[in-house]
Amino acid sequence: MDWKLSSHPHHTLQAQIVALITERIEQGDWVAGTRLPAQRELAMRFGVNRSTVQAALDELKADGLLETRRGSGAYVSGSAWNALLARSQPNWQRHIRTSVHRPNLHTIRLINESEPDPSFIRLGTGELSPELLPAKQLEQSLHDLKLDPRALGYSEPLGSLRLRLAICNKLAAIGIHAQPDHVCIVSGALQALQLISVGLLEERSAVFHESASYLNSVHPFQSAGMRMLTFQPDSSDARERLARAGSGRQSLLYAVPTLNNPTGRSWTGKERGAVYDACSDLRIPIVEDDVYRDLLFAPGLPPIKASDSSGQVLYLGSLSKSLSPGLRIGWIVAPSPVIARLADVKMQTDYGSSAFSQEIAAHWLESGLYAHNAWQLRSELQARAVFAEQALHDRFGEFADWEKPEGGFYIWLRFRHPIADKSFFRRLLDRKVLINPGYIYAPGDLHHIRFSYAYASQAEMITGLDILRDEVMRSLSNPNR
Repeated sequence: MDWKLSSHPHHTLQAQIVALITERIEQGDWVAGTRLPAQRELAMRFGVNRSTVQAALDELKADGLLETRRGSGAYVSGSAWNALLARSQPNWQRHIRTSVHRPNLHTIRLINESEPDPSFIRLGTGELSPELLPAKQLEQSLHDLKLDPRALGYSEPLGSLRLRLAICNKLAAIGIHAQPDHVCIVSGALQALQLISVGLLEERSAVFHESASYLNSVHPFQSAGMRMLTFQPDSSDARERLARAGSGRQSLLYAVPTLNNPTGRSWTGKERGAVYDACSDLRIPIVEDDVYRDLLFAPGLPPIKASDSSGQVLYLGSLSKSLSPGLRIGWIVAPSPVIARLADVKMQTDYGSSAFSQEIAAHWLESGLYAHNAWQLRSELQARAVFAEQALHDRFGEFADWEKPEGGFYIWLRFRHPIADKSFFRRLLDRKVLINPGYIYAPGDLHHIRFSYAYASQAEMITGLDILRDEVMRSLSNPNR
């Protein structure tokens, strides 16, 4: 070891001693348990005062590299390598704590971590069971595809023209008349919300949403610095609330008027008209999230966008709920200047959605495969909903209430007592049953869970509901748990 210290003015003698001893440990010359020379000897070798050596050793002890043994001196710590590793890395925890994007709720993180485990019974998940996905038909359609090599490169900023034309034809059937330059292809509706949050709104804008809302379980607007405010479509003072809370800043209203997530409820025609008129008068754009429309068990009311003559409504659609989430295909319909702006932001983030997925989606829409699959899927989901309602009635009729589902995946199950708290969720998690408690959609809601009949098999559903009943009974018998 070179004991000579430098007289460089930018490095104190103490800092140089710390660096030299650290280097010995890093290079393996002084392994864990090595006894260092006595302080007097170190001071002599370094040519410094003993007090300088003492200060350097104290610093190394504080850093976890050295430890002292009573009456025996200083030794290289058994945890020195861990301490060195921590010193060599950035302070990742600080980076994480101060990052822009807000962390998700701990409950949602636990759900996301547990869902891939096949040993869990998933009673709240927002996706289709694998047995409801048209895997064989999709595989067959790959043989029928005629692929132009140019179509498999990067698509234009708005997405595949072929797919946008197919979407325009699909939307015309529900009263939305759009041109291809009014459509931007995205990787699902969530990406659409992220693009809108950073591409169209200023910081501290007001984003209105229903009190029980999907937006509380993800944070595309919150992480962009928006103010989240609630409204009720059936409220008599909705217009006044929108005007009062949204004044002074940009505003936007997010709505799922058809098969709301998580409640499964659809707005009445009166509610749709009142919200549209109020937003039109106040010049508040509406984001209409309509990803569940194709899963209505009976024909529903037209989307709000169908009555929009001023370009005020940004309309979101997706194939994730009705065909395959793995395709990652959704769309935004909006005035062409808005679409151009969102496409520009999208190109800066992912340079376009999967070209291969867009070709598959276009083929399914053009050929009629999608319409046929949607018809079959609605029938399957309706049968599952009937089975689920009977199972709920048999087990929870005296403890809970719910509305008959109109379509989609969910029943908004309301327990008559506030039992669906974090401990309730954790007890079910320990028993390998996953639920989506109401508090992840409406903070403070301990009455509801979002129950899905779209994923678990009938046998899994019965087993899961029996376990759920056990925990409900436990909570009701011990209200001070």
